[in-house]
Amino acid sequence: MTGVLSEGALPHERVARLPDDKRARLVQRLRGRPEGTRSTGTSWFVRHASGSARPEGGTPVLRLFCFPYAGGGSAAYREWSDHLPAGVDVLAAQLPGRESRLGEPAARRLDHLIDGLYEAILPRLDVPYAFFGHSMGALIAFELTRRLRRAGARRPERLLLAAFRAPQLPSPHIRIHHLPDEVLKTVLRKEGTPAPVLDNDELMRALLPMLRADLEVCETYRYRDERPLALPLTVFGGHQDVRVSRTDLGLWRAQAGGPFRVAMLPGTHFFLHSAQDLLLAEVSRELGPDLEAARAAPTARTSGEAPGSRTARSTGSARTTRSTHSTHSTHSAHSTRTAEGGWRHD
Repeated sequence: MTGVLSEGALPHERVARLPDDKRARLVQRLRGRPEGTRSTGTSWFVRHASGSARPEGGTPVLRLFCFPYAGGGSAAYREWSDHLPAGVDVLAAQLPGRESRLGEPAARRLDHLIDGLYEAILPRLDVPYAFFGHSMGALIAFELTRRLRRAGARRPERLLLAAFRAPQLPSPHIRIHHLPDEVLKTVLRKEGTPAPVLDNDELMRALLPMLRADLEVCETYRYRDERPLALPLTVFGGHQDVRVSRTDLGLWRAQAGGPFRVAMLPGTHFFLHSAQDLLLAEVSRELGPDLEAARAAPTARTSGEAPGSRTARSTGSARTTRSTHSTHSTHSAHSTRTAEGGWRHD
């Protein structure tokens, strides 16, 4: 009934399977900073602690900013640092109204979110970087990139977007963010949210305000036509996602002024969790050329070449290479299981 809801809901089936004590801890996590995180000097981004996740020599080569689905938080990316190449510094966005920012009002318009993220991210753009966003997070990543371009700021090396229709498409779903709690819970029940989640009053008190605000962000979004983004753009989808189709994802091509690729993975809307290993392998592959280019950049500076000219030429060279690769990948990025149980690209 409402794909925006799927672009916003938590992975409810996982919550429903939690025993009571773990569900109670989940509520506490929603009310405070997730365990194992470190502030990055601003509450908008957190870095999840990991012994193996720190970039080479403690200095990041490439920074990956990750944006959550509606109703979610930075904890969705808790394990990513452990599974991405050395040198990638993962910063997860922590939006107002959740986790350690529970006491702040949640944003109800995308423009307000973008304003805050823009100011918070500028000091973090000292190294090459990329964006990943899932569902609502994909929309945030896209519009933040356009905001950075309008301001003349350093732009991402690439966009990695998942589980959200192309932004120029109108939403085919009715608005539900304004419905009373009990009516909204009825809609959630019909959408497949398990009863143990809906019947837990404490959990619902923690989730509904955040989810309602995020739904409003998605439902009030108005696309504004601008020229395509001159960078590589990869979109990921779930083979069993009934709310965001491959056609919806393919229409992101209109936003790509550089190489474009669609990669389909097994799973429903939340393949971010159910196919995490496969997704992280794809993300690692996508970031490979950017890591190589970033590692090569200091060599140019020591040889007396102006940093700006090197950046322009290395980026152009890397994107030419990616364009050749992308022409093939657009046809070969759809992961399906073979009879032997492996994965192939069709």
